[in-house]
Amino acid sequence: MIVMLRLMIPLLIVLTVIYVIVSIYSRRVRRGKLEAHWDKKGMTGDREAFIQRGLKKYDSSFRRKLILGVYVVPLGIIAFLVYYSNFM
Repeated sequence: MIVMLRLMIPLLIVLTVIYVIVSIYSRRVRRGKLEAHWDKKGMTGDREAFIQRGLKKYDSSFRRKLILGVYVVPLGIIAFLVYYSNFM
């Protein structure tokens, strides 16, 4: 059990760093798309408020939640391999 913890803690730290990097990158890409949409449509008014509304919608979107796959996929694969090696 101690050996598993010694392996899982660094893995979770690495996955957290990857999650933060992917989240920041994804948010910046979305912000860029909102800015490009504003420029393309030639909208008038408060550009920053438009971008903030778009980012708020993005924060509650399904696409944002898919980034949690950074945790789910590797840990699921490890759980499957442990199960397979012990019980098959």
